[in-house]
Amino acid sequence: MTVITVTTPQGRLTVEQRRLLARTLTDAVLVPEVGQLAEAARVGFQVHFVERAPDMMAIGGTLLTDAGQDVMVVDVAVMDADWRREVRAEAVERILAALAAACGLPAPSPAWWVNFRVIEDGSWGSGGRVLSILDLLDSGVFTEERAKAIRACLTGRSGQLRTPAK
Repeated sequence: MTVITVTTPQGRLTVEQRRLLARTLTDAVLVPEVGQLAEAARVGFQVHFVERAPDMMAIGGTLLTDAGQDVMVVDVAVMDADWRREVRAEAVERILAALAAACGLPAPSPAWWVNFRVIEDGSWGSGGRVLSILDLLDSGVFTEERAKAIRACLTGRSGQLRTPAK
């Protein structure tokens, strides 16, 4: 389960841009997370678009109505897994590239920020129960390499690998 929230000034993104970003932002995180582009994994991803009036956002202490800056914040919340620095960096760079492409820009604006949060194992819930990334490793969407890295990462923290819930 991954939730990507894109906060922009009102009117910054068109419906067509949001439609494109719904897919490309999903892919930007899905590929590093599972190790491949797996269509079956898409169901575990949500992208939320939040718009704020320009007088409800500020950068550098100046309201956007006065600053005229191209500001966006993308908050990414992912299940605890193998999110080493280089894996997070890949996801962040892919997100910024997807935003630039959708907006028709050669590079991301320096005022577009990405926050990447890993939600501790046991702190996700869906379908009336608590979920773990371990519950998903045998789903067929993870490459063998990514599943092994996730198991090693979670085992390394606790000293033992939890048995996934059935």
